[in-house]
Amino acid sequence: MTSSQIDPDNQKIKLAILGAPGVGKTSIAKQFVHNYFTEDYEPTDQRELYYPSIIINDHLYDLKIIDCPYIPYFPVNSLYEWTDFRGYGLRNATAYILVYDITSEDSFQYIKTLREQILESRNMHDVPIFVVGNKHDLADERGLSRREVANVVKKQWKCGYVECSAKFNWHIILLFKELMKTIDYIDHGHKPTSVRVQAALRRNRKPETLNEKLHDQGRYSIISTARRLWVVISMGSNF
Repeated sequence: MTSSQIDPDNQKIKLAILGAPGVGKTSIAKQFVHNYFTEDYEPTDQRELYYPSIIINDHLYDLKIIDCPYIPYFPVNSLYEWTDFRGYGLRNATAYILVYDITSEDSFQYIKTLREQILESRNMHDVPIFVVGNKHDLADERGLSRREVANVVKKQWKCGYVECSAKFNWHIILLFKELMKTIDYIDHGHKPTSVRVQAALRRNRKPETLNEKLHDQGRYSIISTARRLWVVISMGSNF
């Protein structure tokens, strides 16, 4: 891929990462953008922003990833958002990543409620939601079974579903790749959103072992500058 092949019109994408406290929202964002993880847990008490750029299918996207602290509810209108979550920009996000801890059933119930509130509060036409089960490295301690959650998320909610381990950088790239492929189809394809999401999910094979996927080595290129981080995801990669 050469620079002349890349669509020069940068498209602005706003991704909101939401979830209960301690599920690993910040760790997922930092692994994706900075390839960084720490065992030290510090609760997110204010909004954090990340600005990677992604080239996918020769289309250049400028991302604004919003790492949100715990919110007790999704704002039902612009007034509530301005009053309680000023500056978060939740109601006009391009897509949502709802993160839960696979060892905590309560954290899944939280995103279940949050998803219902999102659907009731804004127009969700061509606005994808991906549900992410983090802490796959603690799979032996999981609460709800993977099959049970996947059936609910894929078949009933018609959402994308990925399990990952932010600690070991496992399936982090897969998550953002599948999400951005869905967004790219929305921008440049013609299939209904639910069909596109399910098609992407069918391509997601059974999870490999952590040893096979610790760092996704050789699957993507990162070019960093003083002000920005460019993540180039190759569509020819096999995850």
